[in-house]
Order: sequence, then structure tokens, then C-alpha cells
Amino acid sequence: MSTTEVLVARGKKLAAGAGALSTAVALGATLLAAAPAGATPQPQPRPQPQTAGPAKPYGTVTAARGMNERQDPSTDSASRGYLRNRERVGIICKVRAQNIRGNDVWYQLREHRGGWVSAKHVTNTGFVRYCKDVQRNRVLPGDAAKHAG
Repeated sequence: MSTTEVLVARGKKLAAGAGALSTAVALGATLLAAAPAGATPQPQPRPQPQTAGPAKPYGTVTAARGMNERQDPSTDSASRGYLRNRERVGIICKVRAQNIRGNDVWYQLREHRGGWVSAKHVTNTGFVRYCKDVQRNRVLPGDAAKHAG
């Protein structure tokens, strides 16, 4: 083989190698550019955060030192627990009972074992019905036979 033929053969091999190399580089660049888009996880919808506090109606304790939750709507009743200042509590209904510094309304709570708090030291949010109206709309399981036509 002559020197010219050897150079031509090497040139073809180099050209073939360069073509393969440029093809590989082009393919790699395409995959590299596409990989982040395919590898990036789709944003998942985040669960909506729960609102702090109970559903309406609810109350916020305004007594600076907190207050006792009572078994019945009276300060003579046994204490069932303690509520801190600014604590939010769910309210079922209200009644008129013992007057506390000019306010005779008491709220029955959803949480805290259904205790009672004086409305004097609780600011309510939402409409609070009287307990007689709440009880009137409820049919207890044992009363089903009484109310059946």
C-alpha cells in the first residue's frame, strides 16, 4: 500500500469516527436537554391547609387568665377543664342561665366533652342558636318510634 492509500484509508476512518462522534454528541445533547423536562416531577396539588380552629360557630376565649369549662351553665358546677386566653372552641348552642357581670348567656361546647362556658368571656363567630332550637331539630334513636307516622 502506498503512502497515499494509507492516508486516504486513515482519513475515511477518521471521517467515519468523527461522524459517529458528532452523531453521539448530537444525540447526547438531545437526551440531556430532554432529560430534565422528563425527569422533573409534575407538581402535585397540595392539600388545602385546615383552617385553625373549629368549624362555625366557634368562640375565642377573651379572659386574660383563661377560664374554667363547667359541667353545667353555672359557676357552682364542677370544672371540667381549663381554657387558655385566645383558645378557639366550637359552640353547639347557647342558653340563658347564671348572670356573670351582666351577661347571662352560656355556650355549650362541641369539644372538651360538651362542657359550658360563660359568654361573658368568649367572643363568638357565626350564628349560635338556642339549645332548645337545636334539640327540637334532633330526633334521638329511641324517639324514632314516637315520630313514625
